[in-house]
Amino acid sequence: MRPSVRGLVLDDERLLIFRRTVPGRPVYWSVPGGHVEPGDATLEHTLRRELLEELGATVSAVTPLTTVSYPWEGGVKTQHVYGCRLVAMDPALRHGPEVDDPARGIYEVERVPLEREQITSRHVVPEAVAGYLSGHITALPRLIAGPRSPTGGR
Repeated sequence: MRPSVRGLVLDDERLLIFRRTVPGRPVYWSVPGGHVEPGDATLEHTLRRELLEELGATVSAVTPLTTVSYPWEGGVKTQHVYGCRLVAMDPALRHGPEVDDPARGIYEVERVPLEREQITSRHVVPEAVAGYLSGHITALPRLIAGPRSPTGGR
């Protein structure tokens, strides 16, 4: 099973997450990311590609945070979780199946405060990533390398 990456993207003191509305499923939330593709040179390359596709975003201070594994469709799914800071986001740059295929539903970007309740009050998937997030969300600004955005100060 191909590994995946997930990006915990900070925009000043808020986390970017998707509110997912998919036909036939209850609403849920997730953080951006996706599978490693054959052309991806590194996990960080995968992360940057996925963030550009799903958010139209460029990021800095990419920091490995954790790796989670869990049972999935008869195998074990591994997700490499990175933290990073938003540099720029242009929705016009979004592309790929998440944007182009209406059957995949709607990806609404939300900016949530770095508070545990912001995660525990939502159905965030996958649960392994949600568990990491709920335990570490308030520490993310300290865990992610590099300077904060100009408006966030340090």
